[in-house]
Amino acid sequence: MRHPIRITTAAALGAVALTALTGCGTSAGTDPGKGDPLAATTSVTALPLPPPRSAPPPAATLPAPPEQGEVRVEEGPFTDRVRLTRLTLTGGSAVSGHLAITSDVSDVLALELSAAYYDSKGRFIGTGSFQYQEEGQDAEGGHHHDGPRAAGEGIDFKAPATKLTGTAAAAVVSVPVLVNE
Repeated sequence: MRHPIRITTAAALGAVALTALTGCGTSAGTDPGKGDPLAATTSVTALPLPPPRSAPPPAATLPAPPEQGEVRVEEGPFTDRVRLTRLTLTGGSAVSGHLAITSDVSDVLALELSAAYYDSKGRFIGTGSFQYQEEGQDAEGGHHHDGPRAAGEGIDFKAPATKLTGTAAAAVVSVPVLVNE
């Protein structure tokens, strides 16, 4: 009669030892039914994905043929926070104008304006951009602006075209990057 108890005790001790060695079970101070629910489902990515840096590509054609010298503003996530005025297609090779922040009074740390250029039939022929960085901000290829700050009175900008495949008759301006304090 004593032998069945010894076998049961030995089996129970073996199971406890196996559980301790393999790490199965709960940690001290944690209820078995109340463990951290995120611990089992949270994963860490070895290489974080970089945030998107630029706007989607411009349309291959404009929906309506442009008028000579026309500059349109493409609606985007930041166009409701800025006012673009004096937009001009200068010499068919650059869009110039004035940008003022309307959403708040904080300084702009980074700004990018993109211009998509189109010929007289509304076909895409190239792009240009203007990049703005406040003093003290390091940006790859960014323009460190020494004139008026983008907050308040705003700034004048020029987005020159690069490598056009035709003669620009119109342009569409977008604001893919706007970073405030």
